[in-house]
Amino acid sequence: MPHRPDRRAFIAASAASLVATALPAQTLTGQTLTGNSTEMEESLSQVVRRNASGFRALDWRPYFSDTRRGAILVDMNSRALHYWSADQSVYRLYPTSVPMTEDMERRGRTEIVQKVVGPSWRPTEAMKKRNPGPENPLGSHALYLSWTYYRIHGTHDTRKIGRRSSNGCVGLYNEHIAELFEFAQVGTQVLLI
Repeated sequence: MPHRPDRRAFIAASAASLVATALPAQTLTGQTLTGNSTEMEESLSQVVRRNASGFRALDWRPYFSDTRRGAILVDMNSRALHYWSADQSVYRLYPTSVPMTEDMERRGRTEIVQKVVGPSWRPTEAMKKRNPGPENPLGSHALYLSWTYYRIHGTHDTRKIGRRSSNGCVGLYNEHIAELFEFAQVGTQVLLI
């Protein structure tokens, strides 16, 4: 008796070949939108690869010698912020926005020097050119770092989270910065990698 092809396999193979010939291969192309200056990823596989490992709980020990006064780790590549309390009873992981370009990034060790509810925005001339609108992009709360002009702050534009979209700061959803604001204190150590 001759071998009869499996109907499901035949249909699946036929559909796959039709889709492959009918649709050209597509990837997201690098594109910058004017106005909000939001970056689009160059390829979907790049996004998946980067973010697949970014939202995993991390141990603080490879990054800090202790968690005295708490510790914040900002991973620019995975666009994630990790927070550990001083006694390590609290751990939080938040998605972030990061600087638009690598030349706007600052990496290294710093600390929180000031906490402000309802921060005011005093943009540089370069910032005004990138964001000409009058709206304050700093959101509801801000944690000022020891580096001039660098902050961890909220944003009213939730489309920015998870993207390269800031002028140098690390952005969080307003509800996340409000929570982090309560946990963190002046003197909390911060490491941006």
